[in-house]
Order: sequence, then structure tokens, then C-alpha cells
Amino acid sequence: MRSECDSFLKGALLGSIFFALITVLGHIRMGHRNGMHNHEHHHLQAPNEDVLKMSEAERLKLNNSFRVYCIILVTSKDVSLWAAVKETWIKHCDKAEFFSSEHVKGFESITVNESSLSLMMIKAYMYAFEKYKDQYSWFFLTYPTTFAVIENLKYFLLRKDPSQPFYLGHTEYIGALDYVTVKGGVVLSIESLERFNGCFRITQKCRRHEENLIWKFSEDQMLAVILREVGVFAENAEDAEWKNLFNTKTIGMLIKEAMADYPNGIVQGCCSDMAITFSGLTPDQMHVMMYGVYRLRAFGHGFSDALYFLPPNGSDND
Repeated sequence: MRSECDSFLKGALLGSIFFALITVLGHIRMGHRNGMHNHEHHHLQAPNEDVLKMSEAERLKLNNSFRVYCIILVTSKDVSLWAAVKETWIKHCDKAEFFSSEHVKGFESITVNESSLSLMMIKAYMYAFEKYKDQYSWFFLTYPTTFAVIENLKYFLLRKDPSQPFYLGHTEYIGALDYVTVKGGVVLSIESLERFNGCFRITQKCRRHEENLIWKFSEDQMLAVILREVGVFAENAEDAEWKNLFNTKTIGMLIKEAMADYPNGIVQGCCSDMAITFSGLTPDQMHVMMYGVYRLRAFGHGFSDALYFLPPNGSDND
């Protein structure tokens, strides 16, 4: 039965979104985006500082209403990063699970027995929906090279309705296709995840038969095409100053670039004060980020203590 199920899933994925892919392929134009390009995604901004005006009861209600499920895709080559992530930021998720390509002794994970990251992602999302659809409203997925500040993610989602089809993070493009990069982290609302799951389980939309097409796209591009098929489009997350919240580089690299590009305003030119992710980290850098974000007691902006998100029950997070 498992073999038949896996075969079906592979067939469904490999043959999926044929119609949508043909549409996209017909518009592919490699090169730099120019001003005439028609953006499919929106630019979503974090809420302003109106949380300062909220009552304590309203803040507590909001705090208790946010539940984020985190998915980290790992392989046997990621053991050191796997360990670092386990010891650091995922403690701040309401629940976090690793999905691995194969079983690795000493590391707890859900083994999907797939070498393809696209297939790993599909299986992880389908598992998450079937098991947790009634428990979580938001689903965050990324690689073990990414550091995420879950509290900032929750703050960003403060005014977003999970019953709406949100699919957001750091957007890039290939031809006419806008997509959210996995290395910066991908966020799906429960509505988007339900549509994604239905595309495979309920409708016939993702059961086309053109197996060679999957190898022409990365896993995040494939995800974008599948979601596009069910009416969910990539949306770039930004702060009020239009700075990206989901970053595809380390904070060190972003500062270095800001020093070269904005020598008179390095801080302003670097990163958002409400940044959610940084990517490309080593295990040591993961622990340094943990120190800076959660252990260093520093005075910050006025809204920093206005809304706080309590850790999950039983968590040993920092």
C-alpha cells in the first residue's frame, strides 16, 4: 500500500501542473526584471505601531491566537546544521519538525525517503495538512541554513487572516513566474495549504502527465506553479520602509553590502528592524544569532515590549 501511495504521489507530482507550466514556459524570459514587468505578487507590509494602543486583554488574546508550525527540510549532509537549528530558533515555534530524505541515527525526524527536495516538500506539506489542519493557522518551511525570528514572523502576521490564501516570503522571478525562495523561508496560511493539498487529493488539476517538466524547475519554483494553479500567488513581505523581512543572505553579508552601497547610512541601508529570516548560516553563526536575538539584553524601540508571544507549553526555549 505504501509503495502504491508513493508511486501515486510521484506520478501526481511529476505530472502535475502541466497546463500551468506550459503557460509559464510560454512566457519565460531570462534576464533582469524591468519596470514593464507585470508583478503577480503583492507587497505585504507589517502592521504599524498601533499595537501600542491596544489594551492588555487585546494583546493577550492576539498572543494566544497565533500558532505557527515549522517545517525544516534536511538531508544526511546537514547533520551539524540540523543540530544547531534544533538547539536554537525552532524552540520558538509552537511546533517544529524536521523532514529528512533518509533516517539519520540520533536525529529525530519524519523520514520521507526521497532525494528530490521537491518531493520532500510536497510530502511535508501533505503530512502537515492531514495531521495539523485543525491546530495551526500558519505553516513556515525552510532549510537548516536559515535562522528565523518567530516572534517577528508573528508580529508581521498580526493583521493577516489565515482563512485567506497567503503565500509569502522573499520573492524572486523567472520569466513571468514570481515565486518565494525557500532559503529565505516560505509561509503558507491554512487556506493556501488546504488548496495545495486539494490540488493533489481532491481535484484533477495536479494529475497531468509530463514527467520531464519537474526537472526544469527548482522546488520553490515548482511550489509557485502549483499554488498558482489553485489561485495563490507569491507575495513579498516588507516593512514600512520597503525593506525585505525574509532575507536570503547572512546578516554579515547584508552589512558588508550596505557598507559598500550606503557608506553614510549603513544601518538604514542594511536590514529591517523587524527582519524575520537570514539565510546561508553556518552552525556557529546560528548560535551567534541566537545570542544576539534572545540572550543579549539590549534597549530597543518603544514597541519591543508592547506585544509579546509566549513560548509553547513545555518548551525550553530561550
